[in-house]
Amino acid sequence: MGSALTTIGLPVALGIIMLGLGLSLTIGDFARVLKQPKAVITALACQLVLLPAICFGLVLLFQLPPVLAVGMMMLAASPGGTTANLYSHLFRGDIALNISLTAVNSVIAVITLPLITNFAIMYFQPFDDQLGLQWAKALEVFAIVLLPVALGMLIRRFWPRFADGMDRPVRIASVVILVVVIAGAVASNWTLLVDNFAGLALITILFCLLSLAIGYVVPRLLKVGRRQAIAASFEIGIHNATLAIVIAQTVLGSVELSLPAAVYGVLMFFVAFGFGFLIRGREPQAAMASER
Repeated sequence: MGSALTTIGLPVALGIIMLGLGLSLTIGDFARVLKQPKAVITALACQLVLLPAICFGLVLLFQLPPVLAVGMMMLAASPGGTTANLYSHLFRGDIALNISLTAVNSVIAVITLPLITNFAIMYFQPFDDQLGLQWAKALEVFAIVLLPVALGMLIRRFWPRFADGMDRPVRIASVVILVVVIAGAVASNWTLLVDNFAGLALITILFCLLSLAIGYVVPRLLKVGRRQAIAASFEIGIHNATLAIVIAQTVLGSVELSLPAAVYGVLMFFVAFGFGFLIRGREPQAAMASER
């Protein structure tokens, strides 16, 4: 029961989430990237270069077992999740930038995620008999990530009223399915999760905090606007844990590999919420009002 929930339910849940993202995207969201090149390039450089390097350092520092080390690197390589948009909205970030970043990031992740995962598998060698994500498996990643987004964008392009009407039901459905599936996955792998939770809690919290801080501080140092920096912070700090779990369990067929993403997926909500209040209180309200 648990395994069927995971192998069928998780990809379906992720598909619905990505379809929901597509329903909210237009070609203009990709074009907007050209209007805010500094904010976008800074955020992407942090996400694609800095974060995997920091995660690699953390993994070595914590001396994680090989399978969990690869799981952490996979998490670092995952693009920002749609939850980032929600947090950005809550803490007055530039949501339009979030949507653009998620769109661009999801496309780039199709290449970078298999590359970083393969590097980690080669370095840590958790599987004796596997070479990592071969092309066929990389194509599965492509299908899981981009096809639902493309479908959602097509629906929005040709049936905008239908897309607007479906936006809310799809969001609700994706949350409900995701909660049911994750509850099922947790129940069927309860002992494995409990055994590893303590060992993974500190590294995932640290990684989440560092990701959020880098996403905010680096753009601010480079004179990117405050609202854009808040958007970048959540985009970089809130990874698509569901994607990492789906690829670990269905593409690479390892529950253990998905544990870091599972632990992170639970803890990041609290860390991101706390961080949001921290940066919100950092600058006077007047400054926020003038930049709104």
